[in-house]
Amino acid sequence: MKKKILPVPDGFTAEDVKIESSICTGEKTIGFYSTADKKLHCAELVRTNADIEEFYRKYGIEKDR
Repeated sequence: MKKKILPVPDGFTAEDVKIESSICTGEKTIGFYSTADKKLHCAELVRTNADIEEFYRKYGIEKDR
């Protein structure tokens, strides 16, 4: 079964994808970074590189190699 590709949220582009790491725990999250409010939108927890690949795949974005 093919997964549905979600639209990139309004006001964001593939260039807005950012991974942030917690200073305290080192926990990583990926999402669309807004320079206006300085936070990630549609943020998801990242445990492995596969999680990062899945985020890009979910939104139909080509990841820069």
